[in-house]
Amino acid sequence: TVVKSIRLDKKTLNQIDEMIAASKETFSSFTSELIEEAIKMRQCPGIMFDDGPAGRRARIQGTGLEVWEVIQGYQSLNNNFNALKKAFHWLTENQLLAAIGYAKVYPEEINVLIGKNKALTPETVEKELPFARRKH
Repeated sequence: TVVKSIRLDKKTLNQIDEMIAASKETFSSFTSELIEEAIKMRQCPGIMFDDGPAGRRARIQGTGLEVWEVIQGYQSLNNNFNALKKAFHWLTENQLLAAIGYAKVYPEEINVLIGKNKALTPETVEKELPFARRKH
């Protein structure tokens, strides 16, 4: 990493400090993540970041869907955009294009998440989420 100094107005600094207090992260790691996400959102309009059970992930704005979920569907449809529109009929074309665009810019991030999902088995899910076990 590279050390840089930055000037912030007091209001912005106070807002960052409040968020850090809630997150228990360091100033450096928190602001680094904040800047990284801001860059990604500027590069890929229609994408936002949100905390979820599995951590902070890229999501399609206006939905609860993570980008990797749509891209996994897209890949399973042989990258057929018309089929994707039918499969995710409740999403707008712009929302779908935002997910595809994000995946093109950040393929490693998306592929790691798809790989983790594909690696799940009933046994690993039961081990990680024992409370979700089905009763017979």
